Amino acid sequence: MTPLEDRATGCVAGAAVGDALGGATEGWTPEQIVERYGGRVEGIVPPYNEDWRNARPIAPYHKGDGHITDDTLMTHALIRVYEKAGRHLDAYAMAEHLVPELMGERRWIPELEAEALPLQRIFLAEKWIVARLHYGHADPREAGVGNIVNCGAAMYVAPVGIVNAADPDAAYAEAIDLTGAHQSSYGREAAGVMAAAVAEAMRPGATADSVVAACLRLAKDGTRAAIEAVCEAAAGLGHWEGSFETLRAAVRPYDTVADTYRDQGLGARRPSRVHSIEELPLALGMLVIAKGDYRDTVLGGVNYGRDADSIASMGGAIAGALGGLAAVPAEWVEQVGAASRTDLVAPGRAIAAVTRRVRAGDRERRRAAEAALAELDHA
Repeated sequence: MTPLEDRATGCVAGAAVGDALGGATEGWTPEQIVERYGGRVEGIVPPYNEDWRNARPIAPYHKGDGHITDDTLMTHALIRVYEKAGRHLDAYAMAEHLVPELMGERRWIPELEAEALPLQRIFLAEKWIVARLHYGHADPREAGVGNIVNCGAAMYVAPVGIVNAADPDAAYAEAIDLTGAHQSSYGREAAGVMAAAVAEAMRPGATADSVVAACLRLAKDGTRAAIEAVCEAAAGLGHWEGSFETLRAAVRPYDTVADTYRDQGLGARRPSRVHSIEELPLALGMLVIAKGDYRDTVLGGVNYGRDADSIASMGGAIAGALGGLAAVPAEWVEQVGAASRTDLVAPGRAIAAVTRRVRAGDRERRRAAEAALAELDHA
């Protein structure tokens, strides 16, 4: 593979593996995770609830056992949108291409153990996309206003970072435009910063520190403050084991989701300039602690609990882009792919091919614009 393909497949497969490992521990505390599994989670484990079909009626999903979740379903859907559009994406691409992806074709959904429309699995905040764009005919640029403010957009924008490889500013701008159809406030901001993190991680010579620096340069308001607080705390820690209380304390002032994760107050997930989602700062914090190492970045997110699948998926995407496909343990890629009946590597190759085409078009437009400017500015 070329370095572009290597980093793209590392990013996409790395995100999927983190998602699958974190699915089992999502919603629980580190202490509950240790009690359930007899210690820290170090790989693929069974569902937290043995009777997973009935334990939580609102979410009767087979999490664990190596099953990818909605984070990966949405990421792969966005890659297919890029393939169809063949260009940089904006909010209108969400309406034109992503909505049909969610409601137009049945696909294998590992957590449902059946073929179904992706719409029948995704969370309420993602169902909003279809409700607002297909049924509500909202202006795509404004459709995200009023939605639950959460990590829903940030969890699947890694492909935007790949298409804008080595250009975090462009990745941030494209993700902000695209996800205006889905999210607002700090949920949308996190999507822009997550795309920028991946774009920087794709750059040859990038490091965990350069990724964080790019995020801090671009992030606004509470998102920037949360990333700074968490990464400063993480810099003084040597391993994810023993880090959880420190990292939670750092992000708590910016997070609207309570310490009791599923017991939300009236202020949770509402727009604010001073707040942030928890998942992206934690993913970056784990990346800092692990010094970019994929395995420790992901396992830190998995064992932190709370929104573990999204934390581990975001961290896995960034660490996978930094290290390439070889950084993602091959046994995890194989096991998650087999359990989920999903090729985890092919989507990375696909988005790398799209990146080549899109960036070639960028170069042509830039050359034409420079030639025109030279003519305009010639005495």
